[in-house]
Amino acid sequence: MSDITQAMIEKALQTTAETVLRNEHYFSDLDGLAGDGDFGTSLASGFKAMNREWDEIDKSSIGTMLLKISMICSKHVGGSSGPIWGTGFMKAAMPTRGKTEITLAEAAELLQSAIDGIMARGGAKRGDKTLLDALFPVQEAMAAHSAAGDTASALKDAAAAADAAVDETRSLRAGRGRASQVGERSTNTPDPGIVAIATILQDWCKAFGVESAPTAEEVKKAIA
Repeated sequence: MSDITQAMIEKALQTTAETVLRNEHYFSDLDGLAGDGDFGTSLASGFKAMNREWDEIDKSSIGTMLLKISMICSKHVGGSSGPIWGTGFMKAAMPTRGKTEITLAEAAELLQSAIDGIMARGGAKRGDKTLLDALFPVQEAMAAHSAAGDTASALKDAAAAADAAVDETRSLRAGRGRASQVGERSTNTPDPGIVAIATILQDWCKAFGVESAPTAEEVKKAIA
């Protein structure tokens, strides 16, 4: 893979929907350890709506498509996740307006724009044990491969970085969101948003035929 086409982004979105719906109860169970227990259900509501409206979504450009996904998430994803995911897609749409193909460098810029928007909207920062702790290393992995333009390697490293974030943040105390209100109970539990990003990236690897590194969970099972 080199440049990223609109068709590839459409495939990534559809794969994301499949991942979210398949893991709806798992993500909610994780959220129940220190949160409201509704993260998986809330996120699934948005992607179910995306699936229903998929054929009618304007796909004249990447930016137009992502802006519509943003509106769907803002309207249908419940709880605090709606504004966060809606803002992420909206900000990602801005640098892709009028484009039907982007470079890996532009993809890294797109994700940085989403990260900046999410931080501004929710007030979270890196280290607050939110999905940002997965998105930051994913963006850095993509940016590191920008010069070479090797999208497959970038995806592989991004998936590995997101998976590593699950364990690296497990011991942190949540700094934002419902989990931040339960104090020490939020420590030694995985954040569902970080797990969701890691799971989505692993499924992207499978969808695009990229051999990903084994996840931490797979390694644990192999040596058990």
